[in-house]
Amino acid sequence: MSAAPPPRLAIVVPVLNEAQALPTLLQALQPLRERGCELIVADGGSGDGTPALAAAWADAVIAAPRGRALQMNAGAAQARAPVLLFLHADTLLPPQADALVLQALATGAVWGRFDVHIEGRPAMLRVVAALMNLRSRLSGIATGDQAMFVTREAFERVGGFPAQPLMEDIELSRRLKRLGRPACLRARVRTSGRRWEQRGVWRTIVLMWRLRWRYWRGESAEAIARAYR
Repeated sequence: MSAAPPPRLAIVVPVLNEAQALPTLLQALQPLRERGCELIVADGGSGDGTPALAAAWADAVIAAPRGRALQMNAGAAQARAPVLLFLHADTLLPPQADALVLQALATGAVWGRFDVHIEGRPAMLRVVAALMNLRSRLSGIATGDQAMFVTREAFERVGGFPAQPLMEDIELSRRLKRLGRPACLRARVRTSGRRWEQRGVWRTIVLMWRLRWRYWRGESAEAIARAYR
């Protein structure tokens, strides 16, 4: 009996106390696992049973230092596949995400991201998502909500995610842009609008633009993280 071929794509999900949202995500990812994708859950010290819940649905559940960047780097180190996709626990991929990613990279890109749809009641969330997608396409900067993907070679070449508490996705995008423009896939991931609804849509828009402006001006990620919280 021949051994199963090695995975071509690894999906890394950083989690912290996501027992409520995680079952929906993990069930949605099972068809990709059946097609040979590797699923790694990187837990940052959950106290709600998240690791035990994930164990039956993932190829590996690992304990990592708390912090999204650190957890994603730990998951990437565990992965065997030559392509990495980083997925938030409240974000769902389109059904053929694996094929779309591999096709995009086959054209010569070394990294990329999906368009995003933000789910929630406020109609303004549709506008926010459209502007996020447009800004990303024009700037070549991706956010974690857009399910960033990258070849392992490129990821290691730029040193992975920077060990900072916020804006790690922006900084990784900056570094990867030196290697080439991202593949901007029009297929949409669906992400929860919970943080927008909790804080208020307009308040969150203003806050995020203010924090990004401060980061572009050179303020430390640590100072920006304090302001965000």
